[in-house]
Amino acid sequence: MRHGKKDNHLGRTASHRKAMLSNMASSLIIHKRIETTLAKAKELRKYVEPLLTRAKEDSTHNRRVVFSYLNDKESTKELFGVVSDKIASRPGGYTRIIKLGNRLGDAAETALIELVDFNDALLLANADKPAKTRRSRRGGAKKEGTEASAAPVKKEDHPVVAEAEPVADEAPAANDEAAENNDSPESTTEKE
Repeated sequence: MRHGKKDNHLGRTASHRKAMLSNMASSLIIHKRIETTLAKAKELRKYVEPLLTRAKEDSTHNRRVVFSYLNDKESTKELFGVVSDKIASRPGGYTRIIKLGNRLGDAAETALIELVDFNDALLLANADKPAKTRRSRRGGAKKEGTEASAAPVKKEDHPVVAEAEPVADEAPAANDEAAENNDSPESTTEKE
């Protein structure tokens, strides 16, 4: 039984799967983005992200561990050189998977997996946007310029309140019905 086993074996033997993920990880590191099926992209993300984390600390041991996974000198050199400099400040989440739709031949879901820090178009677009601020949805304390005063507004202080006529609460209902039925312009100003 496969209780708790979360790896997708992708219909391959263990050696074939290991070789495929190693080659895909090397290609991802060298080319910064590759197009593949969605299932392979999700498995590749689990395979390559720990290697990227190891590359943040350049030591002989980490280089040997990464080389044992990649089996490629050029991609190891690229990972510990160019890639590790870009991802040094990122605490995780080094890759992004973008769904592309279904392939024509076999209708497999395809996806683009890329290193987040190397997408220049997206980085420039994010640089132009102002930083989002966290705003509370509660009615907490407001800034001084927009704060509503707690004191009641006097007629003399506020021009709109000074122009408005006082509303009589005890007016008979008959006068209200007569005012609603009358369509003259004078009655509309009285309603307001």
